[in-house]
Amino acid sequence: MAATVTSPTVSALVDPALHADGDPHELWRWMREFAPVHRHEAGELPAFWSLTRYEDIRAVYRDPATYSSARGVLLRPARLGDDPGGGLTLALSDPPRHKQLRSLMADWFSTRSVRALEDTVRDATRRVLARAVERGVCDFVQDIAGPLSLSVICGIIGVPGRDHDTVYRWCEEAFAAHTSLAAHPQLMEYLMELLYARMAEPADDLLSSLVNGTVHGELLPEHEILLNCENLIGATENGRLALIGGMLAFLQHPGQWRRLAADRALLPGTVEEILRHTSSATHSMRTATRPHTLRGRRIEEGDRVVLWLPSANRDEAVFNDPYRFDIARRPNRHIALASGEHFCIGSTLARAEMRILFSELLDSGCSVEQAGPVTRVRSIAVNGPAALPVRLTPKRRMP
Repeated sequence: MAATVTSPTVSALVDPALHADGDPHELWRWMREFAPVHRHEAGELPAFWSLTRYEDIRAVYRDPATYSSARGVLLRPARLGDDPGGGLTLALSDPPRHKQLRSLMADWFSTRSVRALEDTVRDATRRVLARAVERGVCDFVQDIAGPLSLSVICGIIGVPGRDHDTVYRWCEEAFAAHTSLAAHPQLMEYLMELLYARMAEPADDLLSSLVNGTVHGELLPEHEILLNCENLIGATENGRLALIGGMLAFLQHPGQWRRLAADRALLPGTVEEILRHTSSATHSMRTATRPHTLRGRRIEEGDRVVLWLPSANRDEAVFNDPYRFDIARRPNRHIALASGEHFCIGSTLARAEMRILFSELLDSGCSVEQAGPVTRVRSIAVNGPAALPVRLTPKRRMP
């Protein structure tokens, strides 16, 4: 790490270029020490408070009565106002509605359901790895992590396998344009047609659960069902970035890969360290519901409060040697998947995908080498590689 920043430009924190080409951790480290609760005045973005310490961020997650999700959980340009999905989706709702929405989906992401999916995930993983080996050089983002992550959630929602590649292409178009999936007309039209099909003939999938489930005794309106499906599909961007970031971490720390290969018992802890180390969700936002004071700073009702998760997961007060990638790290109380009411509903699934992918890579005997420069996502919402060229070389057979 570079030396401690002495005169930082804190406004750079909302510049996507810093996250793509610079080192936001240098700035976050300074803020944790000198400005853990910092106010950013309005500009293109509305005014907001930055929180950078683990203790404060975890406390906000666990206090939905004071910090609401219903007005949006990501910074948006001031001209756009509050998120139009506020109060309608799992991510953008508060108790008690949040709990009822979650109950409609929770069974599909339970430990039992994920275990039942593991063979399907393993087969999908083997297919994408086999195609990658055939190519020789491929992009770990576009050819492995992206298709794998999207295919799994599409299967849960109820998207037929024949349509997975098409849905993946539409999602990539939206991600590349930094727009909401709900703004992609073809994707939303497709989901609407699928919704009508489930209304006519329910199936054993999550979409049918949303179509036939009730909140406060009433069926969900069609637009709310669509927004919740869009929300779940969009969340795969975080999952795949964790997979990609994990592969990059191993390429940068080959000793850790050899360590895992020698001791598979380290795999569960490896998954947790990848989640902490990558922290692919860069920020989450809440809106204060009442005036209060935090570390001597007065936060008013209606103020936006932004939680910088990679900073929390590098907090020196919680993690020993926090910038080191250590697959045997103990303890590892990261909050990469949030905490409290909004703890990631897909956390068990995300962990299973990661565990299976790296297990299959180890079992294949393939060597993995970086085959070109890494480019990073230009965003303040998510972070990680946008492109990671790799060469997968199969294990040579002895003559």
